[in-house]
Amino acid sequence: MCPPLATVNLIEMFLMTDFVGQLITSGLLLGSLVAWTVMIGKHFELSRTRRMNLLFEARLRGEKTLLDQGEAMKLHSSIPYADVCADAIDAYWRAEAFLKKRGEDSGRARMEHAENGIQRAVARWTLNYESSMIFLATIVTGAPFLGLLGTVWGVMDAFGAVAAEQSASLRALAPGVSAALMTTVAGLVVAIPSVFGYNFLLGRSRQLTTELENYASSLADRLELESAGDTPPPGPAF
Repeated sequence: MCPPLATVNLIEMFLMTDFVGQLITSGLLLGSLVAWTVMIGKHFELSRTRRMNLLFEARLRGEKTLLDQGEAMKLHSSIPYADVCADAIDAYWRAEAFLKKRGEDSGRARMEHAENGIQRAVARWTLNYESSMIFLATIVTGAPFLGLLGTVWGVMDAFGAVAAEQSASLRALAPGVSAALMTTVAGLVVAIPSVFGYNFLLGRSRQLTTELENYASSLADRLELESAGDTPPPGPAF
């Protein structure tokens, strides 16, 4: 008959570690809870943002003009597409007022200001899309090293205890080494889900950023046509 398999009691191993090992393990568990909270929250945030963007874009296709809807766009500033449009329209009319004071009329100058407003808004929302990603990247990078630090510290402590007792038997050494290795396991348990979540969320944020840049380009084209006195027909590219 095969001998019974030894069971791993994590609570006992945690209690066997010294204060440093317990501190590192507790910190890793806390980091895991925070990482999962950030990943789940970010996933729902990006999904909701993309859904609102697509709904707003579909609504915008049916509008005949945009330049006279700056105030209406500001009411939906929580939607990235609406916020970009509001900034572009606001920059356009501020340039219009400035040029009138100087007795000038330059459609190109107005459009340059509108495009600058679009670029600022796109940059702002790109940072918003990637918010919290630095924290996840830090967890992915740092968790294995914290686990390794706890293991090395625990092994040093175990060998020190064996040297003090002047007993080098495996029975005396195994409990301390097993407890020390628990911190490496904790570090990997934190880092592995975090790296998958980080890569997934990074891909989603880059997708939304590309869609935002494409929308901004179409928006600039439409505003330029309206500025020139042409009203583009509703369609996929505004």
